[in-house]
Amino acid sequence: MTSQITLKKYQLEDFEVYKQLVSDDEVMLYISGKGLSEREAKEKFHSILIINNQEVELGTFKVLNAENLFIGDCKLERYKHNNALLEIGYILKRDYWQMGYGTIICEKLLQLAKEFDPKLQVIGIIDPENIASRKLLEKFGFKSYFIGIEDDLPTEKLILTV
Repeated sequence: MTSQITLKKYQLEDFEVYKQLVSDDEVMLYISGKGLSEREAKEKFHSILIINNQEVELGTFKVLNAENLFIGDCKLERYKHNNALLEIGYILKRDYWQMGYGTIICEKLLQLAKEFDPKLQVIGIIDPENIASRKLLEKFGFKSYFIGIEDDLPTEKLILTV
């Protein structure tokens, strides 16, 4: 694996690769508890396209590796409960777990956040049981500030402290 990744905003024609990613129960375990149905995937994808059209630099992106293969997605967007914060997140296909891509994606998203507005704080939202994601965010300086239930899901929020 090389450290090169490319981020491209989702477009309408990307629904099938998105659906394949989010319909996997194991991939979605710590996000929604289970894979999304076709209807749920369509609804979520539609909301992604709306957000992607709001600001050029922000949105949800396909992640392509050095071989130009779709390996997952990531987001850098305004936090829905507080527009003064940016939220980062990522999902990887199972074949690309534990290969260092999470670190590379996090680095890239934090770089984009800094370029977008260095004054905005960045948060990551995870399932409290997702130890790997917590360790990744902590590696970049994120600190936990909330553990509880939000949107009917177990939630831990971590914020980047500078």
